[in-house]
Amino acid sequence: MENAIRPTAVGKKNWLFIGDAHAGARSAIIFTVIEACRSRGIDPFEYLRDVFTRMPSMAAKDYPTLVPEAWQKARRSTAPAPRKHPSVILEAELAA
Repeated sequence: MENAIRPTAVGKKNWLFIGDAHAGARSAIIFTVIEACRSRGIDPFEYLRDVFTRMPSMAAKDYPTLVPEAWQKARRSTAPAPRKHPSVILEAELAA
């Protein structure tokens, strides 16, 4: 886990004066979300694009479904089953 945060730790001196007083807290939230995605094998760009696209039309009570862990579980349950190669289907038909 230490290596996962190394880029953030190395750059924190550069980000010390990131803007107003609340900017540091905001950047910490963003880095936390990105690292939570990476630790679960989620592409952070894909995750953030989906979340930012869906959030404006969602009720605040539904926001817990957008955390990386819940988002990943929902994606797995709605993902289409992998398609079999046509040759595998043909072999199964011939064997029957």
